[in-house]
Amino acid sequence: MPSRPVCLITGASAGIGAACARLAAGTYDFVLAYRSDAAGADATKAAVEAQGARALTVQGDVANPDDIAAIFQSADDSFGRIDVLINNAGIVDQSAKLTGIDHARLTRMMNVNVIGAILVAKEAVIRMQAQGDGGAVINVSSAAARLGSGNQYIDYAASKAAIDTFTKGLSDEVAPDGIRVMSVRPGLIDTDLHAKGGEPGRAQKLAHMVPMRREGSAEEVASAILWLASDQASYVTGSTLDVTGGR
Repeated sequence: MPSRPVCLITGASAGIGAACARLAAGTYDFVLAYRSDAAGADATKAAVEAQGARALTVQGDVANPDDIAAIFQSADDSFGRIDVLINNAGIVDQSAKLTGIDHARLTRMMNVNVIGAILVAKEAVIRMQAQGDGGAVINVSSAAARLGSGNQYIDYAASKAAIDTFTKGLSDEVAPDGIRVMSVRPGLIDTDLHAKGGEPGRAQKLAHMVPMRREGSAEEVASAILWLASDQASYVTGSTLDVTGGR
C-alpha cells in the first residue's frame, strides 16, 4: 500500500496537468500520463519527486482504448489504487468555422476529449468502487462549453459541453459509493494549448474581454481542481466550477 493517496493525471506533461502535480506534491503520489511530450512528463516527475512524492510516468493516447488500459495497468502494478483522477488530457485544433471542419477532425476531437475522457473515468471509478473508500474525479472542461466558441472552436466547445453533462450523470451514479465527480471550466489561461491550436498568445490578445482584464494561470486552475479533490470539498459533487476571471 502506498503511504499517501494516489492521484492519476492525464495530460500531465505541461499546462494545467503539470501545475496540479507540482502544487499537490506534498499530498499525493502520482501516475503522470502523457501522450507525446516525454521530456515534459519527466520534468513534472522530477519536480514532484524533489518534494518527496513518488511518481510514475506512463505514455499513452487516451484516444486509444489499449493505451488507457496500459495506463491503468501501470498504476495497478506500481500503486495498487487510485484515489483521485484529474481527467485533463484534451486537444484543440486550428480556428475554423463549422463549414471548414471535416469528419477526420471531428473524430479525433471527440475520441480524445469525450470518448477518451469517459473511458478514463470509467477505469478510475471501477478501481475506486472496488477499494470501497470513495474518491474524486475532476474533469477538465472549458468555458467554451458555455460560450460556444462560434467562428473559432465550435467542435472543441461541443466536446467540452459533453463533458459537463457526463460529469453530472456520473456524479449521480457514484455518489452512493462516496465518489465525488466535478468539472472545472477554465477560461483564457496562459498555457501552450493555444499554440497547439495555431494561436500562440491568444490568451493575452483576448484578455481585454475578461472582466478581470487578464488571462489566468495554470496554477490558478490547478488550485481550484485540487480544492475540489480535497476533503475541504467533501459535500461538493456534480458541480461545474468556472475559473474564468468572470468571463
